[in-house]
Amino acid sequence: MADPIPDQNNIRIVDNGGPGEQRLSIPQLQEFQQWKYGMFIHWGMSTFDGKELSACEPIGTYAPTDLDVDEWVSVARDAGMRYAVLTAKHVAGHALWPSAFGEYSVKNSADTTDVVGAYVDACRAKGLKAGLYYCAWDNTNLFGMQVTKDWKEYALGMTTTNDAFRAFMWSQIDELLDTYDPDYLWVDMPKVLPLDKRIELYEHVAARRPKILFAYNHSCQNGTTFDHTFAWPSDIMTMERNIPNAYNGHARQDYFAWKEILGRRYYIPGETNDTIGREWFYQENDAVRNDKDLLGMYMATTGRGVNFLLNCPPDRRGRMPRRWIDALMRLRRNIDLVGLD
Repeated sequence: MADPIPDQNNIRIVDNGGPGEQRLSIPQLQEFQQWKYGMFIHWGMSTFDGKELSACEPIGTYAPTDLDVDEWVSVARDAGMRYAVLTAKHVAGHALWPSAFGEYSVKNSADTTDVVGAYVDACRAKGLKAGLYYCAWDNTNLFGMQVTKDWKEYALGMTTTNDAFRAFMWSQIDELLDTYDPDYLWVDMPKVLPLDKRIELYEHVAARRPKILFAYNHSCQNGTTFDHTFAWPSDIMTMERNIPNAYNGHARQDYFAWKEILGRRYYIPGETNDTIGREWFYQENDAVRNDKDLLGMYMATTGRGVNFLLNCPPDRRGRMPRRWIDALMRLRRNIDLVGLD
């Protein structure tokens, strides 16, 4: 068992005239920054059908043969990570817990393991903070919605939600909060929710769990500007497949946590999420990135004051692939060698 990677003391707090107007205090947000390095775990229906945007797959498609959730979290701990984020429900709409809302969940699968419960228990036992991912875009629980199932149309705002789906979504999120009490809620594809509904969900979650960290995924950008039109309100600024900004004109500038949004100042820590291979869900031919690239991703992210959430998807057995484990342990050694501890 390896200890977590020690702090680098690289948190940048700039006195910008007060504590800011964000919901959580700066000390609470600093604690998130101290997590620094985590494992993103994409697992679910898309693991088995090979489609990132799964839709209406038969419930039997989800069929792990050697599921070991505890192993996933053990690998994260031994890699020096302090937290993890699990895809409790992705675009496929298949819930990884026995949800009382809808029939499309593990309760009706061949393997009825409560994956969310096993994951949160493992995180608590091994000292990791437990994050849960919930996707606002759902290709199966439609409630009469016309879903495009297309990335380009999603980007153009053509995929939306209706009141019936949002009631279902709110109920499932309440279920996750009340049953598992996660430290962090990570909501993907927020563009399908109108601003008033994003605010409503954020405030609802905050009222139910005042200390929880909440992120609407900001998608693919480098943290320079917070786009309030689809990712607000959020405690965290996520940067999908991007390292934090490094240059402002001709001058070096690390990620700047103070953001002005709608005329107000907020302190919003950053988090980069990227993949150990190239895919979010497991693909047999997805090769691990080389050691130099992984170390560079880690250094460029944490060295600029931003958390690094590295996706390591379990395979169809339900096990962590050997090539991921070996690469993570080499990365841990390389981090130690270059003195990032």
